Amino acid sequence: MKHKLLLLISALLLACSAGAQCPVVNTAFKSGEHLDYDLYFNWKFIWKKVGTASMKIDAANYNNKPGYVIDLLTKGSKQADFFFKMRDTLTCYVSEQLEPLYFRKASVEGKKYRLSQVWYNYLDSVNVEVSQSFLYCDEPVKCVTDTLQRPVYDMMSLLAYARTIDFTSLKKGTRLTFPIATGKRIENQYLVYRDKKRTKSDHSIVYNCYRVSLITEDDGEEKEIVNFHVTDDKNHLPVLLDLALNFGSAKAKLLSMDGLLHRISSVAR
Repeated sequence: MKHKLLLLISALLLACSAGAQCPVVNTAFKSGEHLDYDLYFNWKFIWKKVGTASMKIDAANYNNKPGYVIDLLTKGSKQADFFFKMRDTLTCYVSEQLEPLYFRKASVEGKKYRLSQVWYNYLDSVNVEVSQSFLYCDEPVKCVTDTLQRPVYDMMSLLAYARTIDFTSLKKGTRLTFPIATGKRIENQYLVYRDKKRTKSDHSIVYNCYRVSLITEDDGEEKEIVNFHVTDDKNHLPVLLDLALNFGSAKAKLLSMDGLLHRISSVAR
């Protein structure tokens, strides 16, 4: 559930094209932005709150390169922890032009621990060296390094980049492909633009949103893992994340926001 939830939160970003990963002008967020979500799970036709998620963006430097650090934390409630403890902590550094620099994801699921890391080394204007490491419990660390043509993202840097994309340029049914570094490998994911929809947040406000699906391949068959709703204003805030799980379904609903770059203009009238 958590892995898909994070995938989703990074997914809500992607309206990006398959073109070159080039520096962009950040028009969507600023240092100090803070978003909170409530997490729900469907249990025998009843939606039950099981935890929270929080995402924060701050100005930062990585290897003397100015940019932003994006932190995302998800955790189960005390009641949910009684049955199964869940924690995810993600950190991502991007440049001021939103190029990915470093990614880290640490997760705890019950007694299992995973740590994924990704480092980016830009060799020239076309090629990027991507070094990845993955640790699972007490097993040996697995490392891999690839040199690829841009673009390459992780789930968090993709979120930052995609929030600058103009969703109005997408037609219903538009299908996009983008590469993601998971810490173990580079995987292609697919984004399909669905339509526009009015969506209610967990603070009871209805927003005009774009609805987009994230698609993966499982044993050669495509599978929709998340359907997300992002505001149609310049902030492109994810309001609702609807996940299809192997053992049910889950939702992440926007609860509160602070430090936005733009005034919210997507409230439905």
